[in-house]
Amino acid sequence: MTSAEILETISSENGRTIEIHIDESPVNPRTDFDNATVVICFHKKYSLGDKHDYNSSDFNSWDELEARIIKDHKPTIILPLYLYDHSGITIATHPFSCPWDSGAIGFCYLTPQQIRECYMVKRITKKIREKAEKLIQCEVEVYDQYVSGQVYGYVAKDTNGQELDSCWGYYGIDSVRQEAQSIIEQWKNESKAA
Repeated sequence: MTSAEILETISSENGRTIEIHIDESPVNPRTDFDNATVVICFHKKYSLGDKHDYNSSDFNSWDELEARIIKDHKPTIILPLYLYDHSGITIATHPFSCPWDSGAIGFCYLTPQQIRECYMVKRITKKIREKAEKLIQCEVEVYDQYVSGQVYGYVAKDTNGQELDSCWGYYGIDSVRQEAQSIIEQWKNESKAA
């Protein structure tokens, strides 16, 4: 699978290249990954977050939804989720500066049980709570990369332009660039050893 558009090409000393492309069929991290965090969203245009039994018409405000989630699940950590919709969408746990194209879309949370299972602890200390909050942020960041189209792949080619290898599903441009540099280093080491 290759995308029509090459975003970047990285060349090695021996003439091999690595092309970086947008992954045009990435997997949804909310449905295809094992997530610890629960993401509850409502939006008129987009189907976002995890499947849930809440109905937006049952709540008059985000505060009411948050109160219901707290009552139902007793999360240790609950954070709001916001969406910015302008020539594409992006999500975050903090509000965006544009009041016209952004707003609240829901909440993400971790229960005590989820935290204990994730970190294999009986007691949730301040340090564990901080780690759990970072975990929520990381899972939201990966989901944001998915919804905003920041999932990539690479195609490695030999000196004749023939495909040697390819791999897809890198969330965030830095991750695919790091992998490409690792392959370039491997090629360099192979050339020295030959």
